Amino acid sequence: MPRPRVYKTDAIVLRQRKLGEADKIVTLFTSHGGKVDAVAKGVRKTRSRLAGHLEPLTHGSYLLAEGRDLDIVTQAETLDGFPGLRADLDRVSRSLYCAELADRLLPSRSEANPVFRLLLATLGRLDQETEIDQAVRFFEMRLLDELGYRPRLDSCSVCDRHLEPVDNFWSSAAGGVVGPECASAVIEYRRLSVNALKLLRLLQRGTYVEVARVRISGDLGAELEGCLSGHIEYVLERQVRSAAFVETVRRSAPAIKGAEEAVTYSATTSTGPGA
Repeated sequence: MPRPRVYKTDAIVLRQRKLGEADKIVTLFTSHGGKVDAVAKGVRKTRSRLAGHLEPLTHGSYLLAEGRDLDIVTQAETLDGFPGLRADLDRVSRSLYCAELADRLLPSRSEANPVFRLLLATLGRLDQETEIDQAVRFFEMRLLDELGYRPRLDSCSVCDRHLEPVDNFWSSAAGGVVGPECASAVIEYRRLSVNALKLLRLLQRGTYVEVARVRISGDLGAELEGCLSGHIEYVLERQVRSAAFVETVRRSAPAIKGAEEAVTYSATTSTGPGA
């Protein structure tokens, strides 16, 4: 059945870019129609009623008119703007990273409702949960799974032998974990600890609730991130731009926290006795 010329859809705004003097092209990840580029006419004008509903990382309901090359946004309503993540650089940087992964890995107009639901749930977690990096690792693993890039975690990706509970190796080129005896058979690999392999398996098979219960140390978290983000870059054959933003925000966090504490201390002492 052909798609109607005007149709309504739930969607997540992945990104936007300028078009002419007053318009923008927005990339919408729709709930059932996949990724769609659409023109938002006049959205850069100060009186535009659409502007606030088309910001990246917005979940909304959109009325689209089918165009020759690009669809046109005619109406928009925000369903969830995720205010918690927008007020925090750590949260927004990771949210933009997840949105970029969906944008880069999904072809246009290819139905991917499970991925839509996964991204929507992840934005909700990044909006409210405490352990935001675990939400991102869960998203990465399940996205790879949904799109056919499931890493091999139970047997050696080179020789197919069962993996022993010892330090193994991670090779994106081989497709997952490689046993110690086969590490020399792959060009690039990184050491993988026993605990990291256990957590990768939990990310692949467990529920998010089960994953969120685990407290992960900084070193172990970095090990998981290195494996999964490296695997995604191998699949994409390019770097993920927003990953650099995540790292910049992470490095600047101690300085920002220190400045905030200094401001708080100054404000407190200035109103104390003798002020």
